[in-house]
Amino acid sequence: MAGTDSTAAEGAGLTVGLDLPSARVLADQASVVADLQFVMDCCTRLLAELDRPEDARDPVVPQALWSAALVAYARCFGPDGELGLAAGDVEELPLQGAVLTFHQWLIAERDTLVAHGADPFAAARVGAALAAPERDGRRVEGIAVFSASRVLIDATGVRQLGGLAAALARHTAEKAQHQQHTVFVDAQQLDIATLYAAPPLPTQP
Repeated sequence: MAGTDSTAAEGAGLTVGLDLPSARVLADQASVVADLQFVMDCCTRLLAELDRPEDARDPVVPQALWSAALVAYARCFGPDGELGLAAGDVEELPLQGAVLTFHQWLIAERDTLVAHGADPFAAARVGAALAAPERDGRRVEGIAVFSASRVLIDATGVRQLGGLAAALARHTAEKAQHQQHTVFVDAQQLDIATLYAAPPLPTQP
């Protein structure tokens, strides 16, 4: 086993946290890119599941992947416009078709996942099981409850979501590169002794 290079170890740098407005923006951009990467990973796994014969699928897996992708995608968009993405970011993408409409549909679909429906019949239907009409005694013989299965989007829609997430990730990463320079300039203005006295970050950047 190779030995440790003590010179390199002694010369290793120190990374401390920055509590700056510009660093807050950069951290937000990084979290957005991470969420979009998760969306792309879910879409890749989901396409593989949809390629399998329907009788060979575990029905929970496609629904779980689609739900997770929707939640992560919608999380990238901030409610106040200060942090996270906005609809304008979608409109700026060099993509063809009704991209903004598709984006709005995705957000609406996410809302149905996380909010209890105001109309119970949208999620389940209740019916009266009647005796056969040709029988003499017409009567209600029981009650039937049918749960409405959530409509899982087809492979084309999954590819569209994956492509949209990839385009937004590139768009956000480009902004993050510029923002990283801004944070670097801001950090250089801080008191160097205070920076070296700060506790190191517990994770790798």
